[in-house]
Amino acid sequence: MSMSTGSNRGFTSEPNLTPMIDVLLVLLIIFMVIVPTGRKAIDVQLPDPTPAPVSTAPSDQIVLEVQKDGSYLINKQPVTGGAAGLSQMLHTTFDTRPEKIMFIKGDPTAKYQQVIQAMDVARGAGVKVIGVTPKATQ
Repeated sequence: MSMSTGSNRGFTSEPNLTPMIDVLLVLLIIFMVIVPTGRKAIDVQLPDPTPAPVSTAPSDQIVLEVQKDGSYLINKQPVTGGAAGLSQMLHTTFDTRPEKIMFIKGDPTAKYQQVIQAMDVARGAGVKVIGVTPKATQ
């Protein structure tokens, strides 16, 4: 084996590559560990692209309509007696049902107070109001 004792050429300006390669390998390992843990997944359930056929079976939904004059219709049948008659009809309709769910449709020209009063009467009868929609105009 021979050993270099120097030469008369002077200083050399070659960089020492060993520390630079060590740093690059450490960075490579760090990025290989960090990237998979940085991914976050969100579970998404998309609707079926082919819609289910619409059944024409009679629905057991109860719909209360508030008319513009303040009168009420339950499934297109008029309610007599105002709020007291509405409460009585709701009790007779919902006391035997296991599900006490009702939708309310308000006429666009009806007062907001009338719709809220109908909701209060329904809640007093033990009915859960889950939808308030405007009545379709023709």
